[in-house]
This record gives sequence, C-alpha cells and structure tokens, in this order.
Amino acid sequence: MQGLIGGSSLVDANLIFSKAQIAEKSKVADLGCGSSGHFVFPAAKLVGKKGVVYAVDILRTALETINKRIRVENFTNIKTVWSNLEIFGATKIEAGSLDVAMLINTLYQSHKRAEILRESIRLLKKNGRLVVVEWKNVATPFGPPPEERVKKELVDAGVKKLGLSPEAEFEAGEYHYGLIYVK
Repeated sequence: MQGLIGGSSLVDANLIFSKAQIAEKSKVADLGCGSSGHFVFPAAKLVGKKGVVYAVDILRTALETINKRIRVENFTNIKTVWSNLEIFGATKIEAGSLDVAMLINTLYQSHKRAEILRESIRLLKKNGRLVVVEWKNVATPFGPPPEERVKKELVDAGVKKLGLSPEAEFEAGEYHYGLIYVK
C-alpha cells in the first residue's frame, strides 16, 4: 500500500486518468511526481509501449527512487526529468509535445504558482490537457496547513489568463478537488 506521501494515495489515480483521457500512445508528465511514483507507474501501464510518461521532480533523490523501480520492474516508457518547474523553459521536455500534464499536490508546495502553471502549459500540445489536483480548502486531519492550500478560484483565474479553457471540475477524493483545462 502507498504511504501518504503528499497525500497522493488519497487521490483516485484511475479517476484522474479517465477524466484526463490518458490512453494508449499518450505522452504524459507527472510534474512534481515525488518518490512514490503513485501516478507515474499506473500511467505508464495505460500509455503502453508506444506512449511515454515523464516523471519530473526537483528532488534528485525522488527521481533516483523512481529510477530504481523502473529498473526493477523493467519499465521502458518512463523517463525521469530533473527540473525546477518555477523556471520557464527549464524542463527538458519538448515544448508543445505533451497530451497531458499533471500537477497533483504540487502547487501548494510553492509560492511561484503562476510560474509553475506557465511552465506546465508550455509543455502541452494544442488540445493537450492540464490536470490540477490540490487539497480542498477545508479542515482536514492531515495535509498542508490551510494557508498553504491553493484556492481553486485562483488556479482557475491564473490558468484562464494563460490561455487555457476549462473542461472539467471534479471531486478527486474526499480531501482534494480536480480541475482539467485544454490548451
């Protein structure tokens, strides 16, 4: 069973993949993937041998852990990418190449949220989807302090300003909301 790393195990990966329309041959990035690969490995199974999943994080130790599991489980369609998502152009993935970019429990960890959104959007192809899943702004027995949680209205306003159109809003679990935008 997955631990509560970043609260990711509280979020239904299959629901997110379904809403984001991740399918065979898709190019997907988990931006701020963490060390558990909670979304990386199931996404890799969905996209198949002709798809690719990028596991992106700023913590090299997280990527080392992902790389070990890639080797042990013999995944050939996962690529780890070290990046600071707060810097536009820093992520070494071709601009305009992704079908889906996922920011799951990532934005609350930074005060440069607009920059992270800009970098995420840069990576998406036309009609690509940006998936944002964050902690609801309600009292919970765990998770980040309320003042660090990201209000969905702020995400919505920021993403629309950057040119994306809203596609869906959904409950991503008891403690999380999900938003999907199209480029």
